[in-house]
Amino acid sequence: MSEESIETAELGDKIVGVLKTIFDPEIPVDIYELGLIYDVFVNEDDEVKILMTLTTPNCPVAETLPREVEEKVKSLDQVKDAEVEITFDPPWSQDLMSEEAKLELGLL
Repeated sequence: MSEESIETAELGDKIVGVLKTIFDPEIPVDIYELGLIYDVFVNEDDEVKILMTLTTPNCPVAETLPREVEEKVKSLDQVKDAEVEITFDPPWSQDLMSEEAKLELGLL
């Protein structure tokens, strides 16, 4: 594995760590374990793009949650820029939640 790949993987881990500190206000589980994060892209310039969804299109935090994700990811030293793209394709469902999240919510 090249040094650049290792650095990118380490940055990916740091980004996931940050994402796990952000919670959906209606559900006491972080957005990563909820399955709201579909993908995280990091380019060679350490610019990050996050593809995420919301539990519903009418989610009360539709305006604030993506901004919070961008700001927290941008706060990492290595990250030069961060952008969040919201998608509803595929729509979020409980199937996207981690086992940990399902357990936390009593769904297992």
